[in-house]
Parts: sequence; structure tokens; C-alpha cells
Amino acid sequence: MSATTSTALSRDLGDELRLLRETTTKMNGRQFAVHLGWDPSKVSNIEHGKARASDVDLAQIMTACGKNLEYLQEFRSRYHNAFDPYFAQVSDNLRTLVMTEALATKITAYDVLTPHGLVQTEGTAQALLSVNGLHTKEIVEKFARLRIERQTILRRPLHAEFMFYIHELALQMLVGDIRTREDQYLRLLFNTHMLRVVPAEAKDLAFSTKCALYEFEKASPVVYTESDVANVFAQSQTAVAHAKQLFKRLETVALDAEQSKRKLAEYVSALREDRDDHRTDLA
Repeated sequence: MSATTSTALSRDLGDELRLLRETTTKMNGRQFAVHLGWDPSKVSNIEHGKARASDVDLAQIMTACGKNLEYLQEFRSRYHNAFDPYFAQVSDNLRTLVMTEALATKITAYDVLTPHGLVQTEGTAQALLSVNGLHTKEIVEKFARLRIERQTILRRPLHAEFMFYIHELALQMLVGDIRTREDQYLRLLFNTHMLRVVPAEAKDLAFSTKCALYEFEKASPVVYTESDVANVFAQSQTAVAHAKQLFKRLETVALDAEQSKRKLAEYVSALREDRDDHRTDLA
């Protein structure tokens, strides 16, 4: 076992080892350490992602948990890069992201073409997941529901500090029917205490990649971005510095809370006027 800087993935996989211990044995962490002949701190550090378990350590853990060689090899293949400053996952693997959001004390995010997942309505989530026609109805409903479940962190009594920057392009690009778009505008409108609109005039910022910066009480910051094919986590000083520079620029360009509220109200009003005009045409 070697001590090192924890990452989003090492904490996720460490927690997976904790769950494995709890579901396959009746031992707590200290008892498990005694069973393996380890110091109790070793089990704690591995399960919290603070220290890298060696191949021998993993083999001993899996054996104690009744797992076979195939299970060990599969886990070891994922664990191999657990402490890398950059790593990518398939886009439908949300466990690491959910755990990162849950542990963060501050989340700052920027989205260009869509509202951030933590402030999306279920209707918007379903519309976005359906727009390319690649997913079945069941898959769309499943991942839309998971996206909404992630939002429980916003309602915790001692929740993180949040700031969501959204480019005005995202307001113009909303998908779904009129009711879906209106619900989304209103959701954003009622959350301007933690949301800022980046005006359409800031065209250069429309070319910036969407990203989120997660900061923690006792761990290094993590930068996150995603696409249809991969979720990417970065923890290098360069990546974090770049993200902080972007958010510093956004802070100076974005509308303030009241201005953002007025901007969103304009979109709600325009949508309702369009709907009324459409009804008049039908009459």
C-alpha cells in the first residue's frame, strides 16, 4: 500500500471496496483489518481512496470477501488508473460523478448549450436524452430519473455552495414542447440565487467547453467535463488553474442575480406570447 493524493475515482473505488466488505462479511473495518493482519488505518485509507492498495492487498481483500480470480481481475483493471490525475469513463457510468457531487463543499459549473443536470427539469432531461434518437424510451426514462435523483444534494440542510453559469445560447436551444421549455425557464428563474446567465453578446465564451469544478474540505479540487461518449475527470494543477481562470472570467461577464432573473422572465414572457399567438391562429 502506498499513500498518495486521492482522486474522484480512487474515492469511488475505495467506497466500492467498503460496500463489498459490508455485503460479503459481517466484519467492520477494524475487524476486517485484524482478519487480514493489517493495521486498521490501512483498511480505512484504502476504503476512503487515500492510499493505493497493491495487487497483493487487492487479492487478500477479494479472498476474504469470497470473490474469485475473475472478479479480482475485473476490479484490478479499473483500479489500475484510480490515482491518475486524468481519467475518463463511459458516459453512462454515473457512480463516480454522483459521489463527487455528494462529497463536494463547493460546485461551480458552466454550461453552454443545455442547463446543468442539477438544475434541469425531468421534462428537459427526457427531451435532451431523446433528441438524437439513439436511446430507447426505457433508457431515457431511467437516466432522466437518475438525473433528478442527483438533485437531492440541492435540498440538503448543509448543502454545498453552488454556482451555475449558463450561456444564453442554452436558453435559446431548449428542446421539448412549449410546456417543457416553460417549466425549465421557471426552474431556472426560481434559482437565480445560485445561477447566472452569460449574455448572448459574450460570443467567445460560447466556444468554451462545458465544465464543472468540485472543491472539497480535505481533498484536491476536481475538474469535470462530459460528452456523449465519455465523462472526463481532471485533477492536475493545470486543469484546475484553467477552470478557475474560466470561472473568474465568467464572474465578470455574467449578469448578476437580478439581471439574470429579468433575462429569464423575458424568455418566459416571450414563450407565453408565442403560445397565445399560436392559439389565436388556430381559432
